[in-house]
Amino acid sequence: MTDRKELDAYVRRWTDAYFNRTREIVEKFGDSRVTYAVFMRRPVVSATRQALDWLKEAVALRGETVDIDLRYEEGRWVGAGEPIFYITGSFAVLCDLETLLLQKVGPACVAAYNAFTMCQELPKTSFLAMDARHCAGTEMAEIMAYAASVGSDRAKRKSGAVGFIGNATDATAHYFGQAAGMGTMPHALIGYAGSTVRAAEMFRETHPDKMLIVLVDYFGREVSDALAVCDRFPDLAKAGQIGVRLDTMGGRFCEGLGPAESYAVLDRNAPRSIRGYRNEGELRHLIGPGVSAAAVWHMREALDRAGYPDVKIVASSGFGPEKCKVMALADAPIDVIGTGSYLPDRWAETYATADIVEYDGQPRVKVGREFLLRKVK
Repeated sequence: MTDRKELDAYVRRWTDAYFNRTREIVEKFGDSRVTYAVFMRRPVVSATRQALDWLKEAVALRGETVDIDLRYEEGRWVGAGEPIFYITGSFAVLCDLETLLLQKVGPACVAAYNAFTMCQELPKTSFLAMDARHCAGTEMAEIMAYAASVGSDRAKRKSGAVGFIGNATDATAHYFGQAAGMGTMPHALIGYAGSTVRAAEMFRETHPDKMLIVLVDYFGREVSDALAVCDRFPDLAKAGQIGVRLDTMGGRFCEGLGPAESYAVLDRNAPRSIRGYRNEGELRHLIGPGVSAAAVWHMREALDRAGYPDVKIVASSGFGPEKCKVMALADAPIDVIGTGSYLPDRWAETYATADIVEYDGQPRVKVGREFLLRKVK
């Protein structure tokens, strides 16, 4: 938006109607200087920079200013119900911006919390943000990439985690300090090539300067195809320039595995992970179908036996906070995780709320929300 007229038209179309009507009432009966408290109903990581930058720009286009009292700097943990920030300014200017502001606050803060949790659970693993295809448009894709970078940065500070090293799209790569998106091949390329090895050859010939990361589940021969690619490019494999990406669908086991074999693999490599009580979800991530901890260890064993200890393992498919926690329990040897599952899966938890807590400097809030009243720092 470049001018006030364009902003006002946009806001009027997309904000709640009662905010438009409230603005008209306030303009008729006289403005008031108000203070809003913005909070979440669940713990989050503060990721508000995009939202507040938008707010300041919108208010400036209306020829006004806004005072922002940010109680939790970007990347800080915020408890449920704690005001993340207060904003003070003209009621007539601010009242119809609430809807659009909150849309930019809640999802980002929850996604940042999830990204932080995942990186914290697996501090030695690199993460790639592959959320773009799961987003509802480009605006959401930008918010989610920003959120992942905030959560990642918090994990880096707290525990020295590797965190998110990049993402899938050029447009948001800058959030991760990259000039372009990262990634190699989709399943469609393997279908086009007719074999996993041929797809690897095509990729290598076209992009000789890129690390070769090959999907190995297309034909259901994860181990066989991974070893075939390594045999085809032994020098790259020994130089650590090959990665095999496990993306086995949840309806089948990785090649060579079933429940019994999965238990055996973990018993050899991470026995403590299967000795304690595990709920159904944890057991599925440990020894179930799809990309389980057992599947990762199974692939690592096969690569090592074949003389390819430097080949990287890239894992994807449903890697959210819960799955990352289970992978940590099993010490799963994952080098890189490709994930879009830091996106909030319970959208109701992303609902940010704003309440006015002061009118012309006088504290006033609806009954039951007194906890939002501003306290002296």
